[in-house]
Amino acid sequence: MAEGAPARGDPGVLRPQEFFWRDQQVWLESKGYMLRPRYRPGWVPSWHGTKRSAFDCEDGFLQPRINLLDATRIADGKIVMIKRIFINESPDEVEITRMFATEPLSSDPRNHCVPVIEVLTVPDSDDIRLLVMPLLRAFNNPPFNTLGEVVECLRQLFEGLQFIHEQHIAHRDCMDFNIMMDPLGMFPKLYHPQNPRRTLDWKLKKVKHYSRTYKPRKYYFIDFGLSRRYDPTDGPPLDLPVLGGDKTVPEFKDQDLPHDPFPTDIYYLGNMMRECFLQKFAGVELLASLVDDMVQDDPTKRPTIAEVVTRFEEMRKPLTSWQLRARLAPLNETGFERFTRSSAHWVRTIAFVLTRRSALPTPS
Repeated sequence: MAEGAPARGDPGVLRPQEFFWRDQQVWLESKGYMLRPRYRPGWVPSWHGTKRSAFDCEDGFLQPRINLLDATRIADGKIVMIKRIFINESPDEVEITRMFATEPLSSDPRNHCVPVIEVLTVPDSDDIRLLVMPLLRAFNNPPFNTLGEVVECLRQLFEGLQFIHEQHIAHRDCMDFNIMMDPLGMFPKLYHPQNPRRTLDWKLKKVKHYSRTYKPRKYYFIDFGLSRRYDPTDGPPLDLPVLGGDKTVPEFKDQDLPHDPFPTDIYYLGNMMRECFLQKFAGVELLASLVDDMVQDDPTKRPTIAEVVTRFEEMRKPLTSWQLRARLAPLNETGFERFTRSSAHWVRTIAFVLTRRSALPTPS
């Protein structure tokens, strides 16, 4: 290592993936968005000259994702996420995402596509667009507590995928990582966008939140980078598979064979249900038969999203309020943990019943 060169992993030095954001900071500020101090001109690490560790300082956090960064909207202090998109790599993402965020589709209650605040064109670069979006959070963090919370989440996701498919668009990557929720309400003081375990000021490691039952949430599909719109007048669509995040999709075994991409979306959502619910919790067994059909190896045997919605509605209608309030028990918890957690759960549940909170936390 050359004399004076920064040590490898030194958080006091920007990484190559951070250079773009540093170079656009002044321009983004002129557009109304302020980046964190780490990316501002003349940045000096806040821990220099002190006894503090870089890891205890916000500006010591290394940006992990090359094309995504948080910012603050100057006008009102709102936390947003900015996604960098290369048009030559994802030619349809901006168009599709903006379409769902524009009237008349944006106000449709069945629309569960990520909202877009605005689209920015980077100066002197016709190939780069920046999508400015609200801060969202992983859909299953914190974990689900009741069957009713799972039912409401899946109702929204099925409704949302049906809405997407009705626009003749296949998402083609609707795996668990691309399903998010609106955290406002559940997290009254929010959290740091780069570390959900810390508060916005980076001082606390435990962030207080309300339960999903107490604060209903809306769920969203994000990342339309692999999505494509198909002309229905051309007949059933056939397209070569594109590798998304879930590598278990049966169609991916032969990438030279074209398939209808819409059943692939069904597999994605079915496998998410299998991995995130059936394989982790007791009390969700009623989903098993639907999931089995959604993840069949033969895409032509999977139900359409309209059929999924119909079957799901028939499945959830007979559920009583007490069934919906039933606690989801992790499959790996001990008997003692189940006893103590169940006792606490029913104490909370009685409080929810007395205050007339719905067993289905549906957003208003």
